[in-house]
Amino acid sequence: MTPPSSDWTPIAEEAVRAARVLHPEPNLLPKPDHRRVMTVANQKGGVGKTTSAVNLAAALAVHGLKTLVIDLDPQGNASTALNVDHRSGTPSVYEVLLGEVSVADATAVSEQSPNLLCVPATIDLAGAEIELVEMTNRESRLKEALSAEAIDQIGVDYVFIDCPPSLGLLTLNAMVAAREVLIPIQCEYYALEGLGQLLSNIDLVQKHLNPGLTVSTILLTMYDGRTKLADQVTAEVRGHFGDVVLRTVIPRNVKVSEAPSYGQTVLAYDPGSRGAMSYVDAARELAERGSTNGSRRGTL
Repeated sequence: MTPPSSDWTPIAEEAVRAARVLHPEPNLLPKPDHRRVMTVANQKGGVGKTTSAVNLAAALAVHGLKTLVIDLDPQGNASTALNVDHRSGTPSVYEVLLGEVSVADATAVSEQSPNLLCVPATIDLAGAEIELVEMTNRESRLKEALSAEAIDQIGVDYVFIDCPPSLGLLTLNAMVAAREVLIPIQCEYYALEGLGQLLSNIDLVQKHLNPGLTVSTILLTMYDGRTKLADQVTAEVRGHFGDVVLRTVIPRNVKVSEAPSYGQTVLAYDPGSRGAMSYVDAARELAERGSTNGSRRGTL
């Protein structure tokens, strides 16, 4: 092993990592064979669902793939992390569900990358579940809004739908509209709690509403290498779900937690941090899995 040079410092190393994130080699990540519409879901709160949605989207966007995040959570955390206006009255996913505006008209560009787009969630979305109950095709409102023609108008490679921490009508709309489900699972004691109910609901959607839906990706989050528990949970999830689980795990990292309070993803807030690099690695895996030629492309 070559010893570090005399001018090596941890800060210098982090600067090099940051440069790799912010100025990647061209054509590093392959475009998907088909546009990928992914619902990011887990009814258990605090598992890194929104954090994973926005940071995976940001990592793909920085590396040249045009990405849309649809904030379907009334809390609007994804909109906050992408620093997109989501004050009441702003064209949002609420109006999209009601059919009052198109997805294109509600889409805003994040200042963090011209490739990173967002349909924000305003406080109006909080009452949407009640309003949807009496609507026709209530579980298909988002699918109708996300028609191939509508998404072609925006021209994106990836769509991430960030769901609320519940299994209500908003999450159901997301599953009917998507082709894939991405499930974040935290490396903690209650990791698999409630997961059976989520998988059961996905199975019902597959049988009755969206036969093409698949659980394509599981992402392990909040990994703490100092604990045996994290390794035990990781082994259990990998043993149960196999290759569906990404090789990359997201570490418990303070920079990831701090970033949203500054209206940023961790890639913008601290691109040299372990959290940012982990999401870049996870995004690379995601991109390679979506392309038949991905294995022949460069790596980070």
